[in-house]
Amino acid sequence: MAADSISYPVFLLSTVVALVLSIALFPLAWLQWRPEWLGLLVFYWVFRAPSRFGIFVAWMLGLLLDVLESATLGVNALSLAVVAFLVLTMHQRLRMFPLPQQCLMVFLLLGINQMLVHFINQLLGVNVEGFGYLLPAVTSAFVWPFVCSFLDFFNRKLS
Repeated sequence: MAADSISYPVFLLSTVVALVLSIALFPLAWLQWRPEWLGLLVFYWVFRAPSRFGIFVAWMLGLLLDVLESATLGVNALSLAVVAFLVLTMHQRLRMFPLPQQCLMVFLLLGINQMLVHFINQLLGVNVEGFGYLLPAVTSAFVWPFVCSFLDFFNRKLS
């Protein structure tokens, strides 16, 4: 696939699906295992089309997630902008990584995302104990090959 060959309808549809999955109701025991869908989406689109999707798009998607989750405005926006920045700084290296190494990078970057959100929430007085907030980064790393191949398939078909 060409470096910046993208399909805007696939981007819009995947954004809507990621936002719905991010706020979808699941049993309480499953919520801590839910992948960071919007983080995966930001990672994918910045990874595939760094000249078109970057920090500003990630910031706007994070603000939208903040509004949908009724979170403190800017928390998810800041953390997703950091993820986009980190992907932008290493996207050429990421392209050469095999899939297991990409999964590790997804875990690390979305773990940074989760730690940043956790840190800001701690500053604001939301008390969460333990390292359970990192579980979405683990499940996101396991889901990454499927998300990447699924979006690659539809992006290739429609672009």
